[in-house]
Parts: sequence; structure tokens; C-alpha cells
Amino acid sequence: MRLMSSDSALPAEILTVKEMADADRFAIRSGTPGIVLMENAGRAVADAVDARCPSGTVAVLAGPGNNGGDGFVAARHLARRGRDVRLALFGAREALTGDAATAAARWAGEIHPFDRALIDGAATVVDAVFGAGLSRPLPAGVTSVFDAARARELPCIAVDLPSGVDGDTGSASAGALPARATVTFHRLKPAHVLFPGRALAGEIVLADIGIPKTAATGTALLNGPGLWREQLRQPDWRSHKYQRGHVVVVGGPPQRAGAARLAAHAALRAGAGLVTLAVPSDALVPYIGDPKALMVAPAAEPEGLRALIADSKARTAVLGPGNGVGSATRRRVAVAAEAGQRLVLDADALTSFADEADSLGVLCAAAEAVVLTPHDGEFRRLFPDIQGDRLTRARAAAERTGAVVVSKGPDTVVAGRDGQAVINANAPAYLATAGSGDVLAGIIGGLLASGMEPFAAAAAGVWLHGEAASGCGAGLIADDLLGGLPSALRSSLS
Repeated sequence: MRLMSSDSALPAEILTVKEMADADRFAIRSGTPGIVLMENAGRAVADAVDARCPSGTVAVLAGPGNNGGDGFVAARHLARRGRDVRLALFGAREALTGDAATAAARWAGEIHPFDRALIDGAATVVDAVFGAGLSRPLPAGVTSVFDAARARELPCIAVDLPSGVDGDTGSASAGALPARATVTFHRLKPAHVLFPGRALAGEIVLADIGIPKTAATGTALLNGPGLWREQLRQPDWRSHKYQRGHVVVVGGPPQRAGAARLAAHAALRAGAGLVTLAVPSDALVPYIGDPKALMVAPAAEPEGLRALIADSKARTAVLGPGNGVGSATRRRVAVAAEAGQRLVLDADALTSFADEADSLGVLCAAAEAVVLTPHDGEFRRLFPDIQGDRLTRARAAAERTGAVVVSKGPDTVVAGRDGQAVINANAPAYLATAGSGDVLAGIIGGLLASGMEPFAAAAAGVWLHGEAASGCGAGLIADDLLGGLPSALRSSLS
């Protein structure tokens, strides 16, 4: 996904459909007429069409609400610039109200029937039918025209969101028309960064249409260094390894040693001063190797782990990668939690509590802080009753357990128990490879050990993980992320 903004910096706030409507009303109450906002929006759409599809006939598909009003304005501006424009309205012109009716009255051209004939000979389609507010399946009359545009592979510029995409969840109706670019206004909505809406939206252009920056606030943010950069602890001449934090990474059977080793190496790269692998006493050899800075201790069993934590004064533990599923892993989690550790629980440490989220919540309350990092399968096993989009699910899981929840996927969400959330948008598809989640768990563990607050550490870890992967590109394997972390850290500080 590519994001563009008319401002120098992309705003972090993500507004729901209702919050965006509140922002519109605030702007109008503050003295900016709604038709002015609509004129600015339509002009931005026309600019996007000219920039991306500079020649040929433009078919503007307008809907019965304000999204359609934006389409009327865009059509008028394009026609004034000499473009051949055909406009069709889904509904009756006399049924339009408010600013949309005013925009339609300013359109001097013909209003064509809303059917497939409008697409014949067109070079570009503007989807201004419904935008973000549609809460029902797309009507057959709309999908028929969309199907014709799709069959001709016509580039589409969507207004606000491709019609049929739910603005709050990113879910999409059958028949939604993928856009080459989507022009939206003031602030992003969840669907711009949650899949499948994010995939359907294409390039996202965020336009300033005159709504005050203070018009509305949301509880979701677009993840980026500006949210947590100040918490990244940079060593200076007074620093020493113990001050930078000690992470204990618990390992499992020798055949699974790679997972814990990846997590441990990542914790070092992310800023921990030292990292100890606590492994089964009969599995020391597979855990010894590069990087040589990793320490290895025969302390994977509960009593040994308890003693290691007490003796090392470590405050942070990463459990789950390669540990095995079952009661032994549950006991290790309990030992670390009851010792007042900062915990990152991933992989087997999550599946070991399948259908026992409340029991895990009790342990989360005993720990100093907990970050859970489930992918979708682990999430379903741990929280089988929590449904909905990724943002809704992550918030519900965080509220239930009291932990920071990192719901992993192409649109990873980090949620806190207070409803605060960030949505990540920089992760490439190459991260879908074995071991990448183990690296993420280690990164978050290293950031926690360095002193970052849990929510900030999780958000930073997710962004750094994606940035490191983007730097690697095609052919990425999890080991490559470790070498990419220093560059990602430098990028986050610039």
C-alpha cells in the first residue's frame, strides 16, 4: 500500500465512519459550509484522475448521498479541464438532498442511466457510489456496472473507499471494484489499513479539504516512529549491559532450537544488554553457536527457570517459540509471571492456554506486564468466542486478559486494555515465512528489557519488524531480519 498526503506528514489518527462524520459536522459548525467541503473533495478527486489517468473518457458513477455529490463536483472540474466526462446517477436526481443536491444542480452535463452502457469506450471509472457508509450488500444494478468495468480492466479512482467496503472493518461486499487509487479526506479510516479493504483501495491519497485538525480524535492510530521514538533508549557513555536490560528466552526440545535462537538473537539486536537462553539440560549443544554473545543455561524446567530469574535479576522473559504445547509450558509461564517479569508470550505459550484465556488472564495480572503475539490460528484457539475484524478482536482480547495484544497478520494490530490501538501498514508479504514471528517476539522482548512501556514496545517492534523485512525484499528468510534490524532502528530515529 502506498500512502500520499497533501500535508508534509501523514496524520497518525484513524477515524471511524462516525468519528469522520463528527469531524464534518464540527467543520460546518465552525463556519465552513458543507458545500465548500464537498467542492474541495471533488476537486481533489479530479486532480487524482488527471494525475493517474490523464487521457480518455471518464465514466463517473455517482451515488445517492454525499459520496455521489463529490462525484458530481469531480465530473464538473474534469469537464472544465477539457476531459470527456459521462456521469450516471444511481437513483433519481430529484431524490438528492442537501449538499449533494447543490452539487448536482451545478452539473450542466447530461445524467446518463446507471447501466453497463456507460462503460463502453471509457478509459477511467470514478467510483463515487457509496463510499464508506454502506452497511448492506451492493445492489445488483451497481455490481453489474462494476463487473463491466472489471471485465474491461479499466482503472478506477474511488472516492473515500471503494463502494462495498465497510469503513470501520475493511470487510467487502461481493462485487466491490478494486481501485487503482482511493481519494479520502482529512483522516484515514480503519478500512484504508485493514484487509481486504486495504487491498481494494490501492494507492491512498489523503486530501486536506478544510476540516480543522482538531475536529475529531480517534482511539486508533497508524503505526509509525512518531508514536514511540522518544521511548527508544539510546545508550550513552554511562550505559552498561545490565542497565540495558537482561532477557531470558526459554527454549524447548533440540529439534526446535531454531525458534528460540531466532527470538534470542532478535532481542540482542533490538537493544537488550544481554540475553540468556534457558534450555533443557539435555539440549545444550543445539543452542550453542552464533551469535557468540548469547548465553545458554540449563534452566528450562520450572525450578531452574525460577532460580535463573532470581539469580540474574532479569526482568523480561520471552516464552513460546519452540517450547512445545502442554502443561510444561504453562508452568514455565506461571513461574515467569509470578516472578513479576515483563513477558512476551508467543507461539506454544499461547496454544498451551487454548480455550483457557481467563486462566492466562490471571497470570497476566501477576506479571509486571505482558505482550501476547498471536497469529490468527493462535488467536482462534485462545479466544474462540471473540469474533469480528482484527481491530475489534485485538481490543476485546486485550480487555479480557489485561495484556497488550499483537494480533499478527498483513495488517497487524496492537491493542491495549484501554482500547488504544495502532494499525501497522509497513509489513511486506515476504514476512509470511517460518520463524518471522519468533523474531518479532524477540524484538519486543529486547525493547521491553530496555525500558520501553509495553504498548510502545509492541508497536515499535511490529514497525521495526516490517521495516527490516522491507529492506530485505524478495527471498527473505527469518534469519535475514536479524541483519536488517540495525538499519530499521536507524530509520526509526531519523
